[in-house]
Amino acid sequence: MTSAAVLVARAPERAAGLVARLRDGGLDVTAAPVIERAPATDPAPLDEAVRRLVGGAYAWSVVTSVNAVDALRAAAGRTGTDLATAATRWAAVGPATRTALEGAGLRVDLLPADDDATAAGIVAAFPAPGGTAGTAARVLLPLGDLARPTLPDGLAAKGWEPDVVTAYRTVRRELPADVAARARSGGFDLVVVTSGSVAREVARQAGTATPVVAIGRPSADVARAAGLTVAAVAASPTDEALAAAVVAALTTSDPSPTDVLTSKEHP
Repeated sequence: MTSAAVLVARAPERAAGLVARLRDGGLDVTAAPVIERAPATDPAPLDEAVRRLVGGAYAWSVVTSVNAVDALRAAAGRTGTDLATAATRWAAVGPATRTALEGAGLRVDLLPADDDATAAGIVAAFPAPGGTAGTAARVLLPLGDLARPTLPDGLAAKGWEPDVVTAYRTVRRELPADVAARARSGGFDLVVVTSGSVAREVARQAGTATPVVAIGRPSADVARAAGLTVAAVAASPTDEALAAAVVAALTTSDPSPTDVLTSKEHP
C-alpha cells in the first residue's frame, strides 16, 4: 500500500489536511484542482440580498458551502453591513460550512443528520414554517451557479419561501499537463472527488479508468453518471472520513459504497 498513488482533485490549500493524513499513511499524494470558485458575474443581487438579510427580511439563511460563506462576507464588506447583526437563523450543510460560519461570528442553529449532510438532508431537518407567510417564512439561499434545485424545491414544498441568489460561479481549471498525462496513463490508483462538478471534470480531463473516492452520495451519483467507478464514499465530509474511505478502497478487493455512510458538501 505504500506505493499507492492518489490524486486529490482539489486546490492544495483546501486539500492540505487530507493530503497530510494520506501522506502520513505512506501514500504518494498529488493535489491539483479541476475547478475553482469565481465571483458571480453580477454581484448586485447578492449585495442586495445581504442588505435585506441585515434588515430582517429572512427567517432563515441556509449555507451549503464554505465558498458561499466567503461570498456573503465579501458582500457584507462591499455593502458596509455586519452579518452578525442579522435577525436570522443560520443552517449549514455540514461541519466545514459550520466552522466557516462560526468563524464569521455567526451561530449555526441547524445541521442535517450526521449521515446526510446534503441539500436533501437539510430539507429533511428543516422545521415547518410557523405563523403567517412573508418575512416569517422567507429563506435566503446563497448558492453556486451550478446548484441543483433540491434545496429550494424541497423548502418550498414544506411551505417556505426560498430566495435563491447566485453567490459564486464554478469555473473549469485545467490540470497541469504532467498530472493529466499521469492520470490518463494509469499513474494513479485512486482519485478523490469532492463534488459533482469535480467528478465531471475529472472524467473529462483525466479519463474514466481510475476509480474514485467520493465525498458523499450526490457526488458519487454524478461520478457514476460521468462514467467513473466509485470505489468508496466517505462517511462524512471531513478529511478524516475521506482518508478512511481512501484506505478502505485501497485495502478492500471489492469495496462497496454501502460499507461507508454517505454525506456531501459543495467545494
